[in-house]
Amino acid sequence: SRKKYASNEDEDMTKVEFETSEEVDVTPTFDTMGLREDLLRGIYAYGFEKPSAIQQRAIKQIIKGRDVIAQSQSGTGKTATFCISVLQCLDIQVVRETQALILAPTRELAGQIQKVLLALGDFMNVQCHSCIGGTNVGEDIRKLDYGQHVVAGTPGRVFDMIRRRSLRTRAIKMLVLDEADEMLNKGFKEQIYDVYRYLPPATQVVLISATLPHEILEMTNKFMTDPIRILVKRDELTLEGIKQFFVAVEREEWKFDTLCDLYDTLTITQAVIFCNTKRKVDWLTEKMREANFTVSSMHGDMPQKERDSIMKEFRSGASRVLISTDVWARGLDVPQVSLIINYDLPNNRELYIHRYPFAPMCHGRFQDSLYRSLSSSGTSHPHGNMTAVALGNTVLKLEELF
Repeated sequence: SRKKYASNEDEDMTKVEFETSEEVDVTPTFDTMGLREDLLRGIYAYGFEKPSAIQQRAIKQIIKGRDVIAQSQSGTGKTATFCISVLQCLDIQVVRETQALILAPTRELAGQIQKVLLALGDFMNVQCHSCIGGTNVGEDIRKLDYGQHVVAGTPGRVFDMIRRRSLRTRAIKMLVLDEADEMLNKGFKEQIYDVYRYLPPATQVVLISATLPHEILEMTNKFMTDPIRILVKRDELTLEGIKQFFVAVEREEWKFDTLCDLYDTLTITQAVIFCNTKRKVDWLTEKMREANFTVSSMHGDMPQKERDSIMKEFRSGASRVLISTDVWARGLDVPQVSLIINYDLPNNRELYIHRYPFAPMCHGRFQDSLYRSLSSSGTSHPHGNMTAVALGNTVLKLEELF
């Protein structure tokens, strides 16, 4: 029988409490983790010096072969945590078959995971392919036929390649779900289950995310066996280290002028402006360009080639301001970003944290960043205690989120 998939449907999970497992210990250095020499070379060449808190706790448990639920705030090294673990567990010399499968909620994040994994595995001759929708199917088939040790991708395209028998699953020993909260939400849950059905029964499952709401943790009971839990309590998920300001705008239609005022007075390297809908992204992009602001924009309805081109320009610094939906918010690393503007406040706390730009973290070193949220007074927003600060117009500093 396959682990706990589709079993224990009637089990009462309402009283389950999730805390860090007692057997989790701290390994303070990469050298004491028992990692292979060629991987250690890649880690240090990448710029890492000391493992982050999540790396100190999770890597050892993953390479032991345990199912792991790991929660850590964005930018604390989650991607490197599972990339290092995957690379340690690969059998590179004997076989060039897919041994690890990494699923991510967006094409951009899957592509970034591939880049990080190849960089860390630079001295290992590892093969890793990014298998994502919106790209040429024939190219996917050709790359998979050549042989890939690791596949990072989005659930839809990965499942398509499995059904076509281009992605062979017989040698897979680890499944990683990055941004597990988003992956296991309604939109992705069935796709993950479709992929999971094709994996060998003993496949190790690793879930890593910045936020793991209780109902998502309950759901993991279906396909994880006695998982090690490495969790940050909900109250500990904060936006410490970032300057946050809340700009009170009485009417929705006044937001645009307020944004222009902010834009004119700020000295920034690069900025991301978040909107809640694709339509709003298109509307705001057009309005900004009409006002002679140079901006680029990106959302999920755009063709993949266009999204790739926009991200390439933004990463290189060729474009300075990117207007986007939350497709951009999931773990993408652009070190130059120093400003996030929430044109629309997100609908929940978890999404707000994901917008928090620990993207400006470069190899573990945080840069200071600034948040601004625009909200009309008629819009409900989940802020708690606020302190008024005189900054020329009504600006409220967020002392505590929610």
